[in-house]
This record gives sequence, structure tokens and C-alpha cells, in this order.
Amino acid sequence: MLMPSIFGRDFMDDLFTVPFGIDTMTPVRDAGLMKTDVKEKEDAFDLIMNLPGVKKEDVKAELKNGYLTISAETNQENSEKDNDGKYVLRERHFGSAKRSFYVGKDVKQEDIKAKFEEGLLKLEIPKVAPKPEKEEDHYIAIEG
Repeated sequence: MLMPSIFGRDFMDDLFTVPFGIDTMTPVRDAGLMKTDVKEKEDAFDLIMNLPGVKKEDVKAELKNGYLTISAETNQENSEKDNDGKYVLRERHFGSAKRSFYVGKDVKQEDIKAKFEEGLLKLEIPKVAPKPEKEEDHYIAIEG
């Protein structure tokens, strides 16, 4: 960017920081949205995702074709009025975000435990060893 950098940040960065990203490609620097920690345990993975300002009913987790997809939406409106009822400040934040993780085709949705509290989504995903595919015979029948 052409603007001078102050303490490692561009001067204009705060003007263009989106409080709730449209998707994972949108910069979400200061909001901390969907920052994720994954901890490996002996028999499972713990996934902890930061979803500040998001309500439990606006979070969805879907398991499809071995991919765990977490999506979240927000719809926040803040209004302040002066004594005459005229707006002095009115802000709205609308958006959605989505992240996907490959967990394996052998993991079933009923095996994943999920909990949401105080802006943190916590998931426990079991480690499941892939089942070896049964090799089929490819012999051609010979008549005679």
C-alpha cells in the first residue's frame, strides 16, 4: 500500500477492516473471527473456534463427504440518538463466514461432540482409522 506504515500497520488499515468477514478470503484482522486452535489428543482432535458476537442459533456445523464445515452469520445493529431523536451514530454489521476441515470419510456426525458458549465453538472429533477397502477380483470367466 502507498500509505506510510506505523508500528508495522498501514495507516488506512482500520478504515478497511471488516468486523465480520464475508468469507475466509476477507480480511478479519482485529475481530478474531473464526480463529481456530486444533489440539491432538490420543483418540480425538479438539477444535476450538473463536466466534465473537455470534449467537448459538447462528452457527451451523455440517459433515459431508469427509469435510466438516462450520458456518456462522451475524446481524448486529447499534443506534444512538440525541435529545431530538436524530441519529448521531448508527452502525450495522451483517455478514457470514465459513471454514472447512477435512476429517476423513469414516467419521460420522453422531460421533462429533459440539458445544458453544461465550463465543467459543468447541468440537471433539474422534480419530477414526480408515477402513481398508475390500479389493474385488477382476478375473474374466473363461469358457470351454
